[in-house]
Amino acid sequence: MLEVSGLEVRYGTVPAVRDLDLSVGRGEIVGLIGPNGAGKSTTLHAIMGAVRPSAGDIRLAGSSIRGRAPEQVVRAGVALVPEGRRIFTELTVEENLRLGLAGRRSKDGSAEALERVYELFPVVHESRSRHAGLLSGGQQQQLAIGRALVGEPDVLLLDEPSLGLAPTVVDTVFGALLAIRAQGVTILLVEQRAQRTVALADRTYVMSNGELRMTLGPGDAGDSRRMVEAYFGSS
Repeated sequence: MLEVSGLEVRYGTVPAVRDLDLSVGRGEIVGLIGPNGAGKSTTLHAIMGAVRPSAGDIRLAGSSIRGRAPEQVVRAGVALVPEGRRIFTELTVEENLRLGLAGRRSKDGSAEALERVYELFPVVHESRSRHAGLLSGGQQQQLAIGRALVGEPDVLLLDEPSLGLAPTVVDTVFGALLAIRAQGVTILLVEQRAQRTVALADRTYVMSNGELRMTLGPGDAGDSRRMVEAYFGSS
């Protein structure tokens, strides 16, 4: 569904991502972990068209989307839940969700898309008339994911969705990812919670210094040595 090949991204003369290859099959959850500054978020931004690669290609369902503007990538079927949630605090919860409808490829089915989000995240439904700035961090994260989902993307990119959340809320978010995958959405998940990500994902890529260092499977989640190597980017 999503394939990145030979991807390179530079900020000036500084390489942020170097010769990166990764793939996400239709209906998979694939993790991307590594230390801060490894190039994980830059990879997501390159996929979304927010930064321009200096080399390599990005293909969605076999067609190149490299060089497309972010709004074109969204309409092609990719949505990003950014780090920090980036919700509009002065708007209500429902108004935030309706902003996500702008990325839909069809004008039909908007009401049904909202209802599916409300069913997935009951707290979002209960808070739909409140200003989003009054929500807790966990509630805001659920809103941010819901806002991406109402566009009915084929591929959902998530950048640190568990950041700053209490353990019980992290459980809610990770459980929601399984439900989203069950709806047929393909997921690429950037996370700092390495063990949780490896246990959840079909496979997890480990990045360090802009490069792919290793690939882990769910069975590696209980291997403390490999997990320490993965988190600190050892090869």
